[in-house]
Amino acid sequence: MAETTVPILPCQTLQPVLEFYTALGFEVTYHQKSPNPYAVVERGGIQLHFFGMKRYDPAGSFSTCLICTDDVDGLHAAFRAGLKAAYGRVPTRGLPRIGAVGDTSHGVRQFLMTDPGGNCLRIVRPIDDDQGHRPPPDEPFAKALHHAALLADSKEDLTAAARLLDRALASEGERPEPAVLFRMLALRADLADRMSDAVSAAAFAARAAAVADGLTAAERESVGDDLDRLAGISP
Repeated sequence: MAETTVPILPCQTLQPVLEFYTALGFEVTYHQKSPNPYAVVERGGIQLHFFGMKRYDPAGSFSTCLICTDDVDGLHAAFRAGLKAAYGRVPTRGLPRIGAVGDTSHGVRQFLMTDPGGNCLRIVRPIDDDQGHRPPPDEPFAKALHHAALLADSKEDLTAAARLLDRALASEGERPEPAVLFRMLALRADLADRMSDAVSAAAFAARAAAVADGLTAAERESVGDDLDRLAGISP
């Protein structure tokens, strides 16, 4: 037997959702307007179904879908390019939005994307056979970064992630290693940008850039995803 699982996701109205996925390179392969709104979009091996609900609140949605691929970075670049062409910018806050790509502590490389219907797509590629969460590092700053990244990029609790980083960055005494400090500041700048705090985003981005200037070649290579995160912050 050959089995296939296809998610059926809710939305308030179909048209904004279909326009969003078309911008990403999906094809609308089915569109039913009555008696019940229903549509199907496809891109390569990805197939998503949607149904309309007039009383549905996209902002309060908990709908999510896992998409496994062998080219997370390729999809991330293609989706960002499609969104920029369609919207004039890459949306990183509100609905719709797309997050940064990076390696997680639970053995996958991923990015999160939320469509106009409030459905969160988690696009992942396993990078380790063990998908369980790794224990946090013992070093305090690396530990704070570990938990903040989980809150920001897996749970999307931006406020909690920002609060955690602010406490760590304001602590007295020892300072983090340069690469860890850069990653903390880059993430904090990204969080401020995603929370529409342009002043804080610019301030943290400037601090991160100053730290980046002093990184060794090896350190810059180790923080490649964070350099991309910093470069992707809205001007």
